[in-house]
Amino acid sequence: MYSFTGGGLFCAIIGNILIVVSTATDYWMQYRLSGSYAHQGLWRYCMANKCYMQTASIGVPKLYPWSHKMASEITGAVLWFVQAYWNATRAFMILSGMACFAGIMAGILSFAHFSAFERFSRSFAAGIMLFISTFFLLLAMAIYTGVTLSFLGKRFGDWRFSWSYILGWVAMLMTFIAGIFYMCAHRLYESRRVVGSR
Repeated sequence: MYSFTGGGLFCAIIGNILIVVSTATDYWMQYRLSGSYAHQGLWRYCMANKCYMQTASIGVPKLYPWSHKMASEITGAVLWFVQAYWNATRAFMILSGMACFAGIMAGILSFAHFSAFERFSRSFAAGIMLFISTFFLLLAMAIYTGVTLSFLGKRFGDWRFSWSYILGWVAMLMTFIAGIFYMCAHRLYESRRVVGSR
C-alpha cells in the first residue's frame, strides 16, 4: 500500500508543480508578428522584449469595410468570446491546481493512522481529488487548444504551441497517474482490511 501511496504522492507533487509553472509562465504559444517573434501565456503576451497584460484585444481579426454598426457588433462578439476563452482556461487551471493540492494533502494524511479516520479512506479521497484535478486540466487544455486552432492560429500565420502548453499536458498525465496510484492503494487497503476482519 505504501509503495502505491508514495508513488501517487510523488506524481501528484510533480503534477502540481507543473500546473503552477504552466499557469504562471508566458510560453503557451509562440508566433511571428510584424517581423518579430512574440509569445503569450494565460496572463501576458510579450513582443519585442516587452510584456503586456493579456487583454481581449489579442486575436481580434481585421474587420472588413462593412457598415460601422455591423462592425462594432462583430467586434463586441469577438471580444466577448476571446475574453471568455481566456477566463475559462485560467479558471480551470487554477481549479486544477487547487484540487491537486487537496489531493496531495489527503495523500499525506493517508500515511498517518488516526483512529478518528478509520472509516474514512484518505487514499480514496486523494485519488478522487486527483481525478478531479485531471478533469479540470483536460477542460482547460481542450478549451485553449480548440480556440487556438480554430481562431488564434488562423490569425497568426507562423505560430506553434510552446513549452508552457506542453507542461500543462504533462501535468495532466501526472495527476492522472497519481490518481491511479491512490486508487490502487485504496483497493489494496480494502482487500487487506476485508481479509483481516475474517
